[in-house]
Amino acid sequence: MEIYVSTDVETDGPIPGPNSMLSFASAAYTAGKDLVGTFSANLATLPGASGDEKTMAWWATQPRAWAACRADQQAPETAMVRYRSWLVELPGRPVFVGYPAAFDFLFVYWYLIRFAGSSPFSHSALDIKSYAMAVLGTDYRATTKRAMPRSWFDDLPHSHVALDDAIEQGALFCNILAANPRRVP
Repeated sequence: MEIYVSTDVETDGPIPGPNSMLSFASAAYTAGKDLVGTFSANLATLPGASGDEKTMAWWATQPRAWAACRADQQAPETAMVRYRSWLVELPGRPVFVGYPAAFDFLFVYWYLIRFAGSSPFSHSALDIKSYAMAVLGTDYRATTKRAMPRSWFDDLPHSHVALDDAIEQGALFCNILAANPRRVP
């Protein structure tokens, strides 16, 4: 059985290494939209890394989310080893799900390899926008949240707090999964 691990990251720049992942969270869902567990951690910044000027200017507009991602920081090596263990203990094979997967997976994969030595996700990630594009039969750039059916969205916050966003995006993914007429449950 696959477990869909909706994951959101908060960072201080566009790439890992020169920039740091400040916070990340995952919400693990079954295909039937049962939330089987969550994981979240705020991380200390990487030695020698610094915040990107544009990203830090955006953070200045998000004081509540900034405070949330800087509380109770852990060393990346501690958090990523705990996270890898959590993934392995899920009641099925973990599938990374992100919005956008290319950005979130980049950081999570890099941090898992760097600090935990391996990734239970292997080299793959499922992008919610790309999946919505396939279900809707639309062009990629036309597939925006504003253009998606309202029935796909639960009344959940998108606050730029990693756990809130992971839960919200995971529910969105499960709703799209359920709406796919070509999917055999």
